Amino acid sequence: MGHGRDVTIILADHAGFCFGVDRAIQQIEEYLKEQPNVYAMGQVVHNNDVNDRLAGLGLHFEEDETKMPEDAQVVLRTHGVPKRVYDYYEGKQMPYLDVVCPFVKRIHKIVAGFDPETDIMLLAGTEGHAEVIGTLGFASCPAYVIHDAEELELLYRAHEAEWEGKQLKLIAQTTYSLEEWEKCVTSIKFLCTNYSIFGTICKATEERQHEAEVLSKQVNRMIVVGGRHSSNTVKLYDVCRKNCETLLVQDASELDPAFLKGADTIGVTAGASTPSATIKEVLEAMSEEVKTTIEENEDFEAMLEESLSNMSTDGRVEGTVVGITPTDILVDIGRKQTGYLKYDEYSYDPTVDPATDVKVGDTINCVIMKTNDVEGTIMLSKKRFDSANAWSELETAAEEGTIIEGTVTDINKGGVIATTDKGSRVFIPGSLATASRGEPLEDLKNTRVRFKIIELAKPRKRAVGSIRDVLKEERKAAREKFWETAEEGQTFTGVVKSLTSYGAFVDIGGIDGMIHISELSWKRIKHPSEVLNVGDTVEVYIKSLENERISLGYKKDEDNPWVVLSKTYEVGDVVEATIVGMTAFGAFANVIPGIDGLIHISQIANQRIEKPDDVLTKGQTVKCEITDIDYDKKRVSLSIRKLLEEGEDLTDILEELPADEEVVDEAPVEEAVDEAPVEEAPVEEVAEEAPAAEEVVEEAPIEEAPAEQEAPEEEAAE
Repeated sequence: MGHGRDVTIILADHAGFCFGVDRAIQQIEEYLKEQPNVYAMGQVVHNNDVNDRLAGLGLHFEEDETKMPEDAQVVLRTHGVPKRVYDYYEGKQMPYLDVVCPFVKRIHKIVAGFDPETDIMLLAGTEGHAEVIGTLGFASCPAYVIHDAEELELLYRAHEAEWEGKQLKLIAQTTYSLEEWEKCVTSIKFLCTNYSIFGTICKATEERQHEAEVLSKQVNRMIVVGGRHSSNTVKLYDVCRKNCETLLVQDASELDPAFLKGADTIGVTAGASTPSATIKEVLEAMSEEVKTTIEENEDFEAMLEESLSNMSTDGRVEGTVVGITPTDILVDIGRKQTGYLKYDEYSYDPTVDPATDVKVGDTINCVIMKTNDVEGTIMLSKKRFDSANAWSELETAAEEGTIIEGTVTDINKGGVIATTDKGSRVFIPGSLATASRGEPLEDLKNTRVRFKIIELAKPRKRAVGSIRDVLKEERKAAREKFWETAEEGQTFTGVVKSLTSYGAFVDIGGIDGMIHISELSWKRIKHPSEVLNVGDTVEVYIKSLENERISLGYKKDEDNPWVVLSKTYEVGDVVEATIVGMTAFGAFANVIPGIDGLIHISQIANQRIEKPDDVLTKGQTVKCEITDIDYDKKRVSLSIRKLLEEGEDLTDILEELPADEEVVDEAPVEEAVDEAPVEEAPVEEVAEEAPAAEEVVEEAPIEEAPAEQEAPEEEAAE
């Protein structure tokens, strides 16, 4: 194999567990600690070592959901399951832990939205793979699995006439080959125009495949570590073997010493379901094999460590920004090679725009990721530099109770994940993520939050935080500041936080006050929702401060109906009022919104009447005179009688007003119009011909104007 110093082993940056797998394994391990009789729906990941280790911790495996024990605690595999499986467990009310990869769930959501009448789904992937089976289980439209672009074209040609007018939906398995996907996209664009393309290959898969392709062009040999049933591992193998001799091993026992001979550069990558322990064992086995071919005084392990370190996170440098492109920041680190800092290696905060966050001349700290002497470039990472001391930051924050800031980058059933500016991921349970329970967590996605570290699991470097603790402190501080300066009459712009049957609670700057239902409107309302909605911005004022309770006012004096009345009417004015209620002593009529006046029974008619509803009906509009206004007692007195001339009957004044709805029902307008058109006979005559109600008939007897004289009964029937 030559002199030891000529051997270089390069480990890919993105080798091993991806985010989805790592998250799933952690969740399952915790679940096994808490729950008995845990069963997984098939293999959790496509790696025997991982599945065997979980089995040793007590995990059972069963592919068929109908064969699960009734008392089983079920785990749904990372690759996803068909929708029928969810329906089955929910129907049986069996608990389950859903560790399906978020990228796979995204595909399920897309597929579930396809129209069964107009859409055809074309899924680029491996038929029979667990992820493909799960995805097909969410499709209600016709669905086909295609292996490559050639198969896509053959399938289209065979169904071209049948698919006329249909919309083709091209979608990919998360671990599908990037190279083959590009061919499929080109093919469908060539074949037809009625298509939609969904880029669903996992970002981590894209990075891993791209990295493997670049690395395999730089070395003599490539070793891919992972399960042979793992789709993403097989794709890595296919990518690498096109560029150099490549060996796929599931673990160190499959490493062939003969494969290493004659190589001076060896690249190593691993599938997304390959644990770091397996990768380490393979590297150590390679170390042992190389030792047998070199001089005894050579310390290969130290050389290997140095080789890997130079390619990863030990080369910390300080540089100066010398240029900014649409994709990279150019950094001078005092070497011949140009330093390139890609935007996605700049910050863990997704809201930060690298192009505007730095400018030429700024000093920046980075870590050397890769050096390419041939091209004269150095790939840098600011993210990795920031995360180097991130754990110590969390430890200090936990000990001192200080507040940390971060961005919510993920939401799951248990809570949210906040990523600090230095790259640490902190889990915040749902019960500690908002000011009060029940608030939606979705609103926190991609927002900046402040939290405290309340728990650290040092062996696993897992941190738990609380946003609520910070919110409580902030509200306490705001409350203390408020009470120092608060006084009645102060005005605030607030936000409605909640509604109850008795009022609305309003946040007036970190502290809540209540608007009583009686203060929401000058008219009577049954519920605050008739006036306000949660989230409304409102102008309020402090009505009273008592026992640390803040009563707020909302109604404005200028809207007070009594103020409006004083500016609009005075005693002696004639108004049109609507009858709204009856009592034994009179009728109440609405004068303006919020004010009802009393028409005493003695003021309804010239003659004596037994009760108001002998001549008036609820909803009827009448002309009346305002005879008195008592602003102190909030009373208005009205009179119809005062508008009647001596000897004039009440019916005369009522006939001048439109009939109310109840009258129309008893003497339909249509019939009256047919029998005596408005042009030919005034409304008064029609009223005489077809009395509106019995009471009116008594006061205007049929003998005086018999309906038969004008419109015989036979004609009315017609």
